[in-house]
Amino acid sequence: MQRHWYALYVKSRHEFLTYNELMKKGIIAYLPYVKKLRQWKDRKKYVNFPLFPGYLFVHIEPVQKQFLSVVKTPGVVRLLSYRPGYPIAVSSDEINSLKIMLESGRKIDIFPHLKEGMQVRVRRGPLKGAVGTLLRKEEDYMIFVNIELLGRSVGVRIYSDDVESA
Repeated sequence: MQRHWYALYVKSRHEFLTYNELMKKGIIAYLPYVKKLRQWKDRKKYVNFPLFPGYLFVHIEPVQKQFLSVVKTPGVVRLLSYRPGYPIAVSSDEINSLKIMLESGRKIDIFPHLKEGMQVRVRRGPLKGAVGTLLRKEEDYMIFVNIELLGRSVGVRIYSDDVESA
C-alpha cells in the first residue's frame, strides 16, 4: 500500500519531542524548522524553531493501525481531518516543495492563507485588534476600515503576517 503524508497536531512546545518519539517507533516524520538567533542576558545562540508551531507531518499508509500508532505517540493531539476519524492526506508535492525551500538556505517567511477582500483582524503591532478588509495596493497589503454611514474608508499599509481572518 502506498504511503501518504498527514499533518499532525501536537501539544504546545512538543514538536521536537513528538518527532523523536515517532522516529523511535520507526514512523517517518518530518518537522520543518528554522534557526533563529535568540539572546539571553549572558549569551546569544541559534535555536531551532518549528516552521509551523504545533504541527508536524508523518508519512504512513492510510490504514487504521498506522493512524492509531501515530495518535498513541506521546505529545500527539490528533491527525488533521475534516471529519473525525478520516485524516486528510497532504500533497507530496507540497511537502517536497517545502523541503526544497528549507534546504535552499534562503530566508523563509510565513504568510497566513488570506485572500484579497477577506475580513481580517490585526493580531500584533500598533494596530492590534483592528478589523477591516484586506486589499492589495501595488506591492503592499493594506487593511481598510469602512465607515458605512459616512461612505468613507480609511486604509493603512500592513504586513500580511500581522493579520488573521476575522
